[in-house]
Amino acid sequence: MEAMLLPILLFAALGFMMYSGMRKQKRQIAATKTMQDQLVPGTRVMTTSGVHGTVTAVADDTIELELAPGVRTTWVKAAVREIVVPGPTTDLTDVTEADLGQGGVVPPVVPPQPAAPLDFTKDPARRDSNTN
Repeated sequence: MEAMLLPILLFAALGFMMYSGMRKQKRQIAATKTMQDQLVPGTRVMTTSGVHGTVTAVADDTIELELAPGVRTTWVKAAVREIVVPGPTTDLTDVTEADLGQGGVVPPVVPPQPAAPLDFTKDPARRDSNTN
């Protein structure tokens, strides 16, 4: 009887893992279906290939995306990865004259320059011991 306990427990654990995986997959399919049902003209989306656009028309299984003014392409609904929620934008009306550079233009943000690369050949203590 004890010899049968281990295989039964293994099969029960395997069955539980399969059941859990199927439930997770069903939830993902339902979420995708809900997202696809929310696609209406004017919705900003991102496709699975990373293309951003605005939905201009919706058919049964396809949508039309406007990628730029006057540039429209047709996509399968399944290619839509997510609905893009617009984030906060920079309001340039808050810029004062003190913030402006020469000519009344907002100066670009310049990232700091990286330090010069290290040259380990000059320091004998750091030189690779395998080289001559």
